[in-house]
Amino acid sequence: MNVVQLTTGDVAAAMFSLDFVDGGFRREAVERIHRGAIDEWVSALTGSGLFSNRAVADVVRAWRDDPRVLLDSLLAEADPVTLERYRCAWYELDAVASYGVAA
Repeated sequence: MNVVQLTTGDVAAAMFSLDFVDGGFRREAVERIHRGAIDEWVSALTGSGLFSNRAVADVVRAWRDDPRVLLDSLLAEADPVTLERYRCAWYELDAVASYGVAA
């Protein structure tokens, strides 16, 4: 028997991905995640009661260190076209942020 060890991030992706993708493309959500405004996702994860405080802290730390981790989790169930739309928006935001830093 093969046993797959799921991470808290995997479980979070399972919790949120279908709802996120079913909501249609939401640029404002990508912008919030890109700038690290992830409180709504942290609240949902904490409020689920499925995770220990330590597990939540580990996931939140990963999301704060690299918000793209959260976006990738939210897009786990996305079709290729939706995935590409979100990735393009993310790369555009990266380019704008890089330009702003360089200016």
